[in-house]
Amino acid sequence: MEIWEHILWPLIRILLFISVGLLAANLIESLNWTNKMAVLAGPLIRMGRLSNITGASFSMAFVSGVSANTMLAEAYEKEKIGKKELVLANLFNSLPRFFLHLPTVFFLTLPFIHGAAFIYVGITFSAALLQTFAVVLAGRLLLAGDGGETVIRKKERMRFSEAWKKSIKRLRRRIPKILKFLLPVYILFFILGKYGVFQNLEAILAKSVLFSWLNPQSLSIVILHVSAEFSAGLAAASVLLANNSLGYREVILALLVGNILAAPIRALRHQFPYYVGIFNPKLAAELVGVSQLSRTVCVIIVGWIYFMISS
Repeated sequence: MEIWEHILWPLIRILLFISVGLLAANLIESLNWTNKMAVLAGPLIRMGRLSNITGASFSMAFVSGVSANTMLAEAYEKEKIGKKELVLANLFNSLPRFFLHLPTVFFLTLPFIHGAAFIYVGITFSAALLQTFAVVLAGRLLLAGDGGETVIRKKERMRFSEAWKKSIKRLRRRIPKILKFLLPVYILFFILGKYGVFQNLEAILAKSVLFSWLNPQSLSIVILHVSAEFSAGLAAASVLLANNSLGYREVILALLVGNILAAPIRALRHQFPYYVGIFNPKLAAELVGVSQLSRTVCVIIVGWIYFMISS
């Protein structure tokens, strides 16, 4: 009875919600609905004195980040844009990249942490907006051009039947990866909690100066977020919420800390290799480095505001 109540039923319920959510997210992406957000580029391009090429790359980034970066690389090599605009354009494309992954992130987060998902996604969205407006301001101050009309490139919309088949196929590939972390984490936390491991860990971590402001139980979320992947941290957060060990505020702060610590490592492992295939290694390192630094600063600023408001 205890195994069913604390392990099997929560796993079945979460997996069901994740399946529905991921299916919806894949349909949104396959039907190209996110491309409608590209109409926002026009005013921002003009305000930031950015070129048509940056506008076209911004629009393309709603569909493919690789294609958007390839467009920027070719323009830079042909000296159609300078290095300043290249760096700013790469940062500018973070907003469409955010929207491209937003449905998946939201529908993956919601079953685990429930109402806290709205706050967490809202904070990360606010950080992306902050970075975008910072890019527009920097463009206004640093670029001599006066901007132009944004070029909108639309991808042919897929029929619903085709989008459905594609979404089902992607869902089948994704579920085993989620279970790979979800199942062992849930079982591990059940065993550790039953034998009092977390209580002992709290006593040790409570003395830590570095994380003195963070709830000791929250560190397990941070560790899994960094050492495994986002879904592992969410699984830990779900268990702690279900046990009433943590509230929404503590979970959100832990996920933000894990987000900040994990992002540079994953960017180095996953983003940098494909950047090197588009840009030269030195330029790729600069673009990834500036992107991660800018993103981290923005998340810290917005996270700090939430920390102060929710105190």
